[in-house]
Amino acid sequence: MYLHPLSTLYINVPSERFDAGIIIQHGFATIITAESVGMLSDFGQQITIGFNKGGKPTIGNFVSISAGAKLAGPITIGDYAVLGMYSSVVKDVP
Repeated sequence: MYLHPLSTLYINVPSERFDAGIIIQHGFATIITAESVGMLSDFGQQITIGFNKGGKPTIGNFVSISAGAKLAGPITIGDYAVLGMYSSVVKDVP
């Protein structure tokens, strides 16, 4: 899915890989650039999910990413993972 950049929210995920039921808490200063996003995932404000070292993150189903978290690179976030506030994730999370 690609949405025209807004003043505080940017999403760049292929539409066929952006599943249903995504919740974006506020969208303030939020960047989501991922290979795919699973269903019923929850994103807080001021998160950055992006490209690094040749790839983008893949996010599973029912994932919760809290405010301020940063994810970068070709990593995989598994189903039901919970990433805490202001966490920095550069390795796979089962």
